[in-house]
Amino acid sequence: MSELQHQVIRQYCKALRMPAIGGQFTRLAEVAVREGQTHVGYLEALLTAETEERESRAVARLLHEARLPRMKTLDEFEFNRSEVAAAVVRELADGGYVGKAEPVLLVGESGTGKTHLATGLCVAACRQRRRVRFATAAALVNELAEATHTHQLSRALGRWERIDLVCIDELGYVPLAETACELLFQVIADRAEKAAVIVTTNLPFSEWSQVIPNPRLCKALIDRLTDRAHIIETGRESYRLRRTSAGRTATKPARKEEGRKPSVRSGPRP
Repeated sequence: MSELQHQVIRQYCKALRMPAIGGQFTRLAEVAVREGQTHVGYLEALLTAETEERESRAVARLLHEARLPRMKTLDEFEFNRSEVAAAVVRELADGGYVGKAEPVLLVGESGTGKTHLATGLCVAACRQRRRVRFATAAALVNELAEATHTHQLSRALGRWERIDLVCIDELGYVPLAETACELLFQVIADRAEKAAVIVTTNLPFSEWSQVIPNPRLCKALIDRLTDRAHIIETGRESYRLRRTSAGRTATKPARKEEGRKPSVRSGPRP
């Protein structure tokens, strides 16, 4: 294949927006010759490379748009140090709850892996080509409050409503003003039975009134979130703290007794 042919093919691939084929057609042609592939086999290899590249770019874009605090997958979660059943979470990761618009509630003390599990479920959803958005409860209500001040609340709520999976992290850590509670309720109510939501909280439902002071609004919010929900309790003891303590114990040098010499026993014991 001449250099001119190379340039023409690359130009065609650029015009047709097929960068993977443009970058790999020479290498794949050499593989096809070496392995004795047919023309159809070579064409299949080209289209496979382009499809995989597009899939990878699409997932990368969705992950970027999700605004995850950090990239954490479920494979990295230490289920052996947690009270959470791996089978339950991995079944959720298949994405059925997203299609059925079912809420997922992760309830437990700080350090029990709620955010990691929520992030892992978000990553899994992005890999399934779903639109995801992650935000803390405080950041979400702040964004909506700013939209209210600029008379853009309806547009902002519409953007949240169109997302396939919304993850609201750290509900319960900071008390919310009544206006903030109303904005949060709007997001969740708009998604009820229409789109999935993940919520992480450090408070049992009986204590949500500590951060949502209006009792009727608090009850309505819990009612919307718990309807057909998957409720996962992550426990009360920080597994991160246990892991740190275990690491320190493993690396701590053995103490030597001061002022005593080790006894040396010779001969058979009595």
